[in-house]
Amino acid sequence: MAVDTIGSSVGSGVGQVQRNGLQQQDFLRLFLTQLSFQDPLNPVDNREFLAQLAQFANIQQTQVLSDNIQGLLAVQSVSQSVGLIGRTVSVTQNNQTLTGQVTTIRYDTGQPLLTLLQADGTSIQNVRLAQIVLVR
Repeated sequence: MAVDTIGSSVGSGVGQVQRNGLQQQDFLRLFLTQLSFQDPLNPVDNREFLAQLAQFANIQQTQVLSDNIQGLLAVQSVSQSVGLIGRTVSVTQNNQTLTGQVTTIRYDTGQPLLTLLQADGTSIQNVRLAQIVLVR
């Protein structure tokens, strides 16, 4: 997930990327097809259709909420990583605890990767936030 700007990461759900599966237009097409081919002697109850429509709307809103939460998590991750620049951190890497000062941050598919400069002058690259065990 690429992080461009706050506005593009967190949206109202309008203009969201089309998902796999049924869309609202598909549901309405299915709804109209069911209505046009129903048995006139045994019609389907309108309440069932309304319940289905309400369930579909609920699923859509849940998907938008999930997208917004993912966007907020991405923004929080960026904010946390920027706050670490110049700070000394301890990280676990290859079952070792290494300590260094955060010098740079780069983003790979929206995930921050830190570069640390150790006291002996060597650098540790591609450190994920999850690897940090202590911030000084």
